[in-house]
Amino acid sequence: MSAGLAPKHQRLVLILVALVALIGAALLAAWALRSQASYFYVPSDMVATPPEPGRAVRLGGMVQAGTVKTLPDGVTVTFAVGDGKTTVPVRYAGILPDLFTEGSGVVAEGHLGPDGTFSADTLLAKHDENYVPRELQDMTEAQARAAVAETTQ
Repeated sequence: MSAGLAPKHQRLVLILVALVALIGAALLAAWALRSQASYFYVPSDMVATPPEPGRAVRLGGMVQAGTVKTLPDGVTVTFAVGDGKTTVPVRYAGILPDLFTEGSGVVAEGHLGPDGTFSADTLLAKHDENYVPRELQDMTEAQARAAVAETTQ
């Protein structure tokens, strides 16, 4: 007599062990991603239900006109991001993206401070569907087509 399980039962046990290991790996990955995920907020959501302090989040909206100010250190910039309902003050130290202007869209990655100011680590400037590079802004449509054609040859 054989002291082990029948081959049919051995396969069943192997399948069950593999299934448990797969479920465990999926749960571990989901837990790790949950703690590293960067949630997206608009200003009215951030004011209504602020994220816990120190949690990495993204704040998206429009840079409010008249709010962009460079501090005396020459590197730190403060501005307000709004969504038409409310605004959130933002502080960023670094080089501003080329497309960053008042009235343009922006996504700031960082965390909300205890004073209600969003400290941005990264700024991503957005443009609308009518974006035209600065080099082509002063050209007529025909000149712009010719310039594009020259670069693609």
